Formats: sequence, structure tokens, C-alpha cells
Amino acid sequence: MTLQANDLKMAVEAAIFGSDAPLSVKQLVSLFSDDETCATELRVAVADAITVLQGESASRGVELVEVASGFRYQVKSEHVLWIRRLQSRRPPRFSRALLETLAIIAYQQPVTRARIAEIRGVEASYRIMRTLMDRGWVREVGRLDAPGSPVLFSTTPAFLDYFSLRSLQELPQLAELEEIDVPDLESMGTKEQFEGAGESASLANE
Repeated sequence: MTLQANDLKMAVEAAIFGSDAPLSVKQLVSLFSDDETCATELRVAVADAITVLQGESASRGVELVEVASGFRYQVKSEHVLWIRRLQSRRPPRFSRALLETLAIIAYQQPVTRARIAEIRGVEASYRIMRTLMDRGWVREVGRLDAPGSPVLFSTTPAFLDYFSLRSLQELPQLAELEEIDVPDLESMGTKEQFEGAGESASLANE
């Protein structure tokens, strides 16, 4: 199936908006064609369509942004207040302990629980580590070549996606992380993501 430029642009927009997760250019190319002989040409066309869509979103309440694993639509930060007022309860915040643990892992990775405890000055809570791993933001990546072979932890692409980052180089300064709200509606564009926004509430009490 061959798509004209305008049809392709609309198809790309629909695919990204309707996806439960960010979509990369490679995924979009595979979605629209199984013919590898035209993959390069289609890749350029998809990239062009994304550029046009990003330009069009400049005058809208949502924007097409690139994160670690691809592109997604999300509510612009200046309009988040209005989205929050649609909620029946105030979005939860991360606890300081969870934020500190996550930040240490992000900036020091790969890192052991002992190193996290050394930096924070208190033991690295198993519950917090479990929460971060269950959310898919942190994973085990091996073991340190040291007595006891302690587990090494690193962040995941899902962590980058959740905080609207394309890479670790875009991490904010540590102080900026302390007041981050759970990015429920503000960073999500699909109906399914809206409905799942409340599941992060337990993080506030970690």
C-alpha cells in the first residue's frame, strides 16, 4: 500500500496518537510497508511527516515530542493546570526518598544499593527499589566485581520516556527533581494513558 504525502502525515499522526507507547521512525516504517526495497525512501517520508506535525503542533494545546524510544503526543506544560482540574484528586508527588534514590541511580549508574546508601546517608530501602523496578524505571544490569558480588542497578528507556527525556544527557539538575509531580495526564496523549494515570498514587507514600 502506497500512501501519498498528506495521507502519510495523517497516518503517522493517528498511529502515534493511538499508540500506548512512543513510536520510533523504524516502527512507523514497518507499520506502513513490508517492502524493504522502499524502506529508505519511506523512512525519509515518515521523518518529513513528523517534522511537519511538530510544526503544526506549535499552535495547539498538545505537542509531538521525541523521547528515548520514539515520538508521542503530550499536553503542553503551560496547559497542564487545566488538565489537572479535570481530575477528581490532586496528582500525587514522589516522596523525597524515592526521588533521591532514583536520581542517584540515574546520575551514578551502574550503581549498587551500598553506594546509594553511602550517598544518601541511609539504607537504600528494598521497598523503594522494588517500586522503581516494578514501574520499569530501574533494572538489574549485572554484578560488581567485588566481595559479595553486589547487584548493579541502572535506569531504563521507560524511565527516559516517562520523564520526557531522549537521553541521560537531558537529565535536569538534581535540585529540579525534588518538586516533580507524577507525570500522569501532562505527558500522556491517549485515552488509555489518561485512564491509567491514577495508578501511580502509591508512589507518594514510598
